[in-house]
Amino acid sequence: MTQFWRDPTLPFVESRRATDSRACYRPHSHPTLSIGVVDRGQSQFQCQRRREWLTPGCLVSVPAGVVHDCNPLPDQPWSYQMLYLEPAWVSEVLDEASAETDAAPTLPSTVFIARDVAPYQAFCRLNALLFSSAPRADKEAGLIEFLGSRLWCHGDAMAVHWPNSSNLDDLQRHLLECLERPPSLEVLARDHGLSRYQVIRLFRRETGLTPHAWLLDRRIQQARRRLCQGVELAELAQELGFADQGHFQRAFKARVAATPGRYRST
Repeated sequence: MTQFWRDPTLPFVESRRATDSRACYRPHSHPTLSIGVVDRGQSQFQCQRRREWLTPGCLVSVPAGVVHDCNPLPDQPWSYQMLYLEPAWVSEVLDEASAETDAAPTLPSTVFIARDVAPYQAFCRLNALLFSSAPRADKEAGLIEFLGSRLWCHGDAMAVHWPNSSNLDDLQRHLLECLERPPSLEVLARDHGLSRYQVIRLFRRETGLTPHAWLLDRRIQQARRRLCQGVELAELAQELGFADQGHFQRAFKARVAATPGRYRST
């Protein structure tokens, strides 16, 4: 079972909890800081050619834009919780908290895996608060205290390769400008004076994804935002350039581990 929590008065945060899930994720990214914990079962976390086994009590934090996936062992269920936070809001909180501590105010740019009990317990207390009927002010206070403690960015650090290519920026901008009807790989390469091989290698090296997979990832990010606004599924599938509603649902579930309808209705 998967549950989502959202509050329109706290638009900078979304949470989920999944119990005895067997769903698997395709490599994907989020425009948010993503913090998750494993409650039961084991999973394999992969990020930029590095793999780590996560066991109950582990916490992992992933910066916005970093491609990753996390999946259970074959044919085995797992239970986990996830928190998605707008980076700009988190940065504001860290700036405020840094005045009271010696910690750097900047948002971390590396992946962290914590295996100590304190980060896991702090996360569980926060998520229980978010899913409760507590007042909005208490939930916001809990979020601020959790982030300010910085327990979520301690542990084993995984260095992240960040894209640094003007060619890639131009290619990505071109694809996003034509979201409904993106150019073919041949046209994309020709318009930017590159070969198809060069385009694929550039995306692979800098993002870990092919151009097609990267564009699908961005479409799903847009779909999550639009679904929260109540847009109809058929309308959204057309808006984002999917062949049909079935194609949209399959792509969404492979990256969110929930159907678009389930995600919107929560």
